[in-house]
Amino acid sequence: MTRRELDAAGIEEPGLRAAYSHCRQLNARHGKTYFLAARLLPIDRRPAVHALYGFARWADDIVDDLTGETTPAERDRALHALHDRMAAGLRTGRSEEPVVQALVDTALRYDIDHAHFTDFMAAMLSDLEVTDYPTYEALARYMHGSAAVIGLQMLPVLGTVTSREEAAPHAAALGIAFQLTNFLRDVGEDLDRGRVYLPADLLAAHGADRELLAWSRRTGRDDPRIRAALRAGVALTRDVYHQAEPGLNMLDPVARPCMRTAFTLYRDILKAIESDDFQVLHRRAVVPRRRRAAVALAGAVRLSVARLPRRKQSNDTSARVGADGSHATEASTEAVRGEITT
Repeated sequence: MTRRELDAAGIEEPGLRAAYSHCRQLNARHGKTYFLAARLLPIDRRPAVHALYGFARWADDIVDDLTGETTPAERDRALHALHDRMAAGLRTGRSEEPVVQALVDTALRYDIDHAHFTDFMAAMLSDLEVTDYPTYEALARYMHGSAAVIGLQMLPVLGTVTSREEAAPHAAALGIAFQLTNFLRDVGEDLDRGRVYLPADLLAAHGADRELLAWSRRTGRDDPRIRAALRAGVALTRDVYHQAEPGLNMLDPVARPCMRTAFTLYRDILKAIESDDFQVLHRRAVVPRRRRAAVALAGAVRLSVARLPRRKQSNDTSARVGADGSHATEASTEAVRGEITT
């Protein structure tokens, strides 16, 4: 399927094809929910999504380094080296590093503002030093670079029926909603990495703080103050999803099933957190496999409906729809088999 995606996108140079394929492998291995959603996009747009995700995944892996094999100084050097490769690639239009090469090509093809990549790298670099946030406003400044710009990078790839300027605030909000969801789901794991992304003012409003979270993680014991703070975090995140949702209908109709699927699956994580009585300090909240399969199937159906008008617009559409429809079916089958995680 990689070859068909690259052919459809008009990516012909062998080295560039290999670079995009590498990014696709990163997406399939590390971002299974996003990978599933991407398979509901028109085939020619999928390589760009893989490139954007692959670069973000690479930077994030440097920051987190779950193996524990690198020192803070080594992570700092690696992240600055990645930043320099990215900056040089965006400036010259080429790079010897495959992931950066695919990113640069995608930025050129879709006229993506280079400031979005610069802001992203600034946020990743701050993660090497900043371990908590005193207020939601401070966290929001971080999330502009770590999450909002991801939505803004994606917007030209997805396409819109409105101007980019009108859709941009909603795309940024969706990136933030996804990241806030991750912060809530991963509170315990982030603590293990020495970080707390729940803002201190939100915790304090319910009598909780970083020390109480660490105590709960360490002892396995619960505290009603933590549960209240997490409940408030879920409510806050739902508000951000509400801000993002109008943007879904501003997207190109054939891109909406992809983003609606991601929107629904991620928002469902909040329900899973609630259903598990806010036990995120002790175990990961997971959306039930049957629910994930149902959402994927609904996305495939919406994709077929969205393509109907286009089938009448060109003589060769029937063959293309047949192929793309099979991918939608494959995506649903993947969900049924439980090959996606959230």
